Amino acid sequence: MSLHVGIVGLPNVGKSTLFKAITKKQAECANYPFCTIEPNIGMVPVADERVDNLAKLTNSAKKIFATVEFVDIAGLVRGAAQGEGLGNKFLQNIRETDAILYILRAFGDEKIVNTQNKVDPAGEKEILDTELALKDLETVCKRTEAAESETRGNKPGAKEELAVLQKIKPLLEEGKILSEIVFTNEEKSIINRYQLLTMKPRLYVLNGNQNAINSEILAKFEKNDWPHIAIDILGESEGEGLTDQEKKDFNLPSGENLDLLIKKSYELLDLITFFTTGPDETRAWTLKRGSAAPKAGGVIHTDFEKKFIRAEVINWQELLNSGGFAQAREKGLLRTEGKEYIVQDGDVIEIRANA
Repeated sequence: MSLHVGIVGLPNVGKSTLFKAITKKQAECANYPFCTIEPNIGMVPVADERVDNLAKLTNSAKKIFATVEFVDIAGLVRGAAQGEGLGNKFLQNIRETDAILYILRAFGDEKIVNTQNKVDPAGEKEILDTELALKDLETVCKRTEAAESETRGNKPGAKEELAVLQKIKPLLEEGKILSEIVFTNEEKSIINRYQLLTMKPRLYVLNGNQNAINSEILAKFEKNDWPHIAIDILGESEGEGLTDQEKKDFNLPSGENLDLLIKKSYELLDLITFFTTGPDETRAWTLKRGSAAPKAGGVIHTDFEKKFIRAEVINWQELLNSGGFAQAREKGLLRTEGKEYIVQDGDVIEIRANA
């Protein structure tokens, strides 16, 4: 499963610097708007001590971690939905991602050009929200016209689709973020057909030293339950390649917030991790929460889902505490599960399937 997380924000807020710090790739960074035009892309492993521990237990020849693909997208400006700046290109790049990181300026360095007249993360969030909502509104209006025609022609499902479109249109007109609205499963299945930008889960990254960020800014994000994390992006970037002691000596961030950001990006999509482990490799696999065992088999190999028989399952910690598969089996901790079993985060699984 390939996970794509878009890094978005206004020009000069630290998007490319964050991308570079996370991926260790050399994204072009410059102090002027639209430095990034084509999106930079980097695959990042999700640090997971469970992989390390399981690999040690089974003497694995290699370790493979779950990954997240980060996409550094060009800076957006007010009016992007009408084509301002790199408007349509920017919005199309977002459409191709699974989740979004909003990078919001919370630092006051006057040497870095600020396209706004003040440091206002909530205001920047509103600009981004509005432009995404306007683009979605354009999509919904076009589809509404078609659904009205199909409804008059009694096309199966058209009436239900039109009802959903008529429900979300006024929400978008108000600039609402659809991912924050509660919809039924049936409504979601219809909405997801359109790849709407405001339906994508998002995390707000406040770029600045947490101790220096205005307390009113932090309070506003907390009050509104906007999922956020404060990161000194420049400091993280400057600490690249230094030891923990050197970072401490130069008063630079430890890097832990970057690891937390990667994990939070993974969690944005409501995913879990299960594992396979043995002498050849220990591997972390990504699965949608609530998926049954055959789906886990399909992640490993498509034939395993089609020809699934059963799964042998144990929690990673129980396996570790037992000292291995043989000991866990003797203790009765290694379970046999069928097609209805819902895979849990941290499961170590071996799939049995027909040849």
